[in-house]
This record gives sequence, structure tokens and C-alpha cells, in this order.
Amino acid sequence: MNIAYVNGKYFPIEDAKVSIRDRGLMFADGVYEVAAIINGKLIDNFEHLKRLQRSLNEIKLSSPVPISEIPIIEKELLAKNKINEGTLYLHITRGESDREFSFPDIVKPSLVMFVQSKNLIHLEPDDLGAIVITVPDVRWKRRDIKSIALIAQVMAKQVAKEEGADEVWMVEDGCITEGGSSNAFIIKDDKLITRNSDNMILSGITRKAIMTLADDTGMLIEERSFTIDEAYNATEAFFTSASAFIMPVVSIDGKIISGGKPGPISLKLRELYINFAIETAV
Repeated sequence: MNIAYVNGKYFPIEDAKVSIRDRGLMFADGVYEVAAIINGKLIDNFEHLKRLQRSLNEIKLSSPVPISEIPIIEKELLAKNKINEGTLYLHITRGESDREFSFPDIVKPSLVMFVQSKNLIHLEPDDLGAIVITVPDVRWKRRDIKSIALIAQVMAKQVAKEEGADEVWMVEDGCITEGGSSNAFIIKDDKLITRNSDNMILSGITRKAIMTLADDTGMLIEERSFTIDEAYNATEAFFTSASAFIMPVVSIDGKIISGGKPGPISLKLRELYINFAIETAV
């Protein structure tokens, strides 16, 4: 049985409910996080909760429970679900109110969590190599906030699905910003290149860990914008996220990358990250 958490109580997921007047439903007035689970433990959870607090601060929202107590709830949820590998999703919204755009004077924020089982480590060879297409980036200018307002990403991901692709890379002013639910990387001239972290992308937790691991190996790293043509002509490419770890890219807009198979540097970084995740999960 899948158990969810809603505002202090645990329910079978089919019974987990929030009000139709929840501001998350009416306005997407909330923020979220997704953390990976390995061996029943969470990966990089401290960093996820630190980013959650930052997102809350940016939209002037308080957590209904202290951030320091969220790991207690998460561990109870993991135990109740007996989950070994997958993801934990949580979001905090401004809670229930009348439908007025401005913040309500009295508000009780809402905290929701649930888990999903997913194979993260031992992927079949056919699953370890992503097809990517590019789409225009039409999102708002505060992408550094992990907002639950994801309709632009939903529409972009649907285009990918219809075209038989696994992920989209979004393009603005001729340069890749990030993926639909991931951060984008290319490798060229033995350098790891990814867009610099600012308000135009979400600074991924997996992204940060990968850059640290790459730096530890002595790899050169460039944080800068890169063009679509640079991506087409990259030696290797991959994207990172909590649910994909490192996913090598084998084609972009039909252009073959790394001979149409996962590149050796991408695979090495994936191996290093999996080892890191297993060793540090709590």
C-alpha cells in the first residue's frame, strides 16, 4: 500500500486529499522538492531542504513545520512505504483561502509528501542513452525558484513524448538554458560545460554534486551559456536530475552525439555519482 503524508497525518494515497480552495491548486502558489531514494535512504537531502527553504523565502512563505523536522516525517514515510529505491516528492503551498490573488491575511500552509518506486541504478542498456529535442524556453524569469507552476515544462515534455524523445532542452537567445526537468551538460575539448547558475535556471542538487565530483577528478569545468550548435557538435552530452542521476544523451534534434551511444566520461561520472549516493544517503 502506498502511504502519503498530508498536514500531519498519513493516509493511503487514494485517500490523501487537500481542499479545492488550496492556493496550490488555484494559483500554483507553492514550491516543491524531489529527492532520490536508494536502499531506503535519501540522497543529498540536506541540500534539497536548504533549497526548499530558499524557495520558500523567495515567495514569502513559511513552512508549516520547522525545516529541521521534515527529515523526521520523511523517514517515517519511507518506513511506512517500505520503499528501497525511487523518489520522494514534497510540496508546500500557501494553504486554503478564498480565491484572491494577494496573500491571505491569515494562512495555514499545507505540506504534502509521497513516494514513488523507480529503478535508478541498474538500468537496461537501452534505457541508458537519451534522445533530446530542443524547444523555445517560454518560462518566467525566476527559474531559480522551484515552483510548482510547471505548465510550460508539462507542455514541452508532451512535445518530447509525441516526437519519441526522452527530454527537452530549452533554448533562449540561441543558447540552452536547461532541460524540462533537468540540468544540461556538454563535454567539449575535455571540458565539462554547463550554464552558470543564476535566476534563469534551477540550480540542481545533482548538478552541484556532479560538478564537485568532476572537479575532484581534475576535470576542467566551464560555467557558461552554450549554443545549440555547440551542443550538436559536443563530444558528449548528458543531463542530471534527482530521478535520472546522470543520463547520457545520444542525440539532440536528430544530431548524433558520441557515436549514438553513452560517452565514457558521462558513464564514469554516473558511476562516481552512484557511489557517492550510496555512501552518503541518510
